[in-house]
Amino acid sequence: MTASSSKQTISLDEWERKMREVPIAKSDLNQLIMNYLIIEGYKDAAEKFSEESGLTSSVDLGSIEERMQIRFAVQNGDIRAAIERVNDLNPDILDTDPRLYFHLQQQHLIELIRQGRAEDALAFAQDELAPHGEEHPELLRELEKTMALLAFEVTGESPLAELLDFEHRQKTANELNAALLAAHSQPKEPKLPALLQLLAWTQEQLDEKVNYPRINNIVNAVLDEPGKDTSGTPRA
Repeated sequence: MTASSSKQTISLDEWERKMREVPIAKSDLNQLIMNYLIIEGYKDAAEKFSEESGLTSSVDLGSIEERMQIRFAVQNGDIRAAIERVNDLNPDILDTDPRLYFHLQQQHLIELIRQGRAEDALAFAQDELAPHGEEHPELLRELEKTMALLAFEVTGESPLAELLDFEHRQKTANELNAALLAAHSQPKEPKLPALLQLLAWTQEQLDEKVNYPRINNIVNAVLDEPGKDTSGTPRA
């Protein structure tokens, strides 16, 4: 007898019946959706959803556009424009978070190196970033890694070339976005991704104990018959 056949099996009908017994308020689902739209910056979608659901947001939806313009500036490599917008919005954000300000300045240094402006990069690192490193020694290693890009004639061949990837811009943009949200007393991360991670973990725990209708495709959220994998074939 296989381990799978020795487990208890819960049919699809029984599972769906048990799910219907769990009270879920539509207002809670609407709040979850609105939370995601606001934090991820979907202003137009948030406004439309607010109208259709009758849900009033405690957040000024107009502030989403300001936050997204700052985020897009970082994603496009225009760090100085992003810093200027942040200071216009709330200068305390960067004044009280030296690590965030360093990472923005570091990203500007990376953009100078990307453009082949080695002399400007060296001057900027010495004038702007080195003093931060002296005040916060834990940041010196990050500055050294960035400056190491200049040791290669073709920066893309450097072992640290990932600093030039769009993903690094995105990382900096996300850090700044989280700080902007926190400054407005909003959560730094949407709740929905965390719930999906919890769903995946819960299913892994259940897999060891019982055969049940599983959600194998998170996109369509269809419950598959017990004991079937993502392709629809029986699991061993």
